[in-house]
Amino acid sequence: MRRRTKSISTVHLGQFSRETANAIAGELEKAGIVWWYKEPGYISQVWEFGVRLFVDRDRLAEAKDIAERVTADRGRRQG
Repeated sequence: MRRRTKSISTVHLGQFSRETANAIAGELEKAGIVWWYKEPGYISQVWEFGVRLFVDRDRLAEAKDIAERVTADRGRRQG
């Protein structure tokens, strides 16, 4: 018997520097939130900043909280 897996839809979480995106991704992993990323292409990197992160639509609110926390923590360390 075949087990049915849940279909996941992703939504845009935000666009971040590569370092911040990596930190956020680590926290998303810890929280068990499905995510993926898209980096700008060779030509579009001229005008497009950073890495875009996408997360499971059903866990967007939690992912936003994580992104805000990580971004704030990184800002305090750099500032």
